[in-house]
Amino acid sequence: MTERPRSGVRLCFDVGQVRIGVAKCDRDQILSLPVMTLQVDDQTNAKVAELISEIEPAAIYVGLPINLHGKNTQSTEFAIAFAETLAKMLDATNADVAIRLIDERLSTSSALGSLRDSGKSAKESKGLVDQAAAVEILELALAIEKRTDALAGTEIPQ
Repeated sequence: MTERPRSGVRLCFDVGQVRIGVAKCDRDQILSLPVMTLQVDDQTNAKVAELISEIEPAAIYVGLPINLHGKNTQSTEFAIAFAETLAKMLDATNADVAIRLIDERLSTSSALGSLRDSGKSAKESKGLVDQAAAVEILELALAIEKRTDALAGTEIPQ
């Protein structure tokens, strides 16, 4: 386990093949907020690098979409590749930011349920569900951090 930084923003990505939901928390890890939804295109890496530079997170979480049987899927491999690309980007800038994969089974379902409960239709939720899922993943990671006094998930080495 990696000891957790005592303070500092955590950034979280819910990676999909079409969209990436982004969430962050405050420096004291009390409040998690949606940030944006990025469209996956040839500018994605540049947008992510700009976001990381702007927010200066102490740790980054990437949701790992394992299926309900605990097996990897194509989406799992996509999320791992995204996290590895992040690690290379940060290594190139000498940024010392922990990147962690965190199991996100059911985060999208939970986010959809929360949005539906708040009165949003599926059509209205399309752009928000990825952000809401990122918030769910980040909330889980923060709860694990508080319980274990270590960063959650599995480290992606830089």
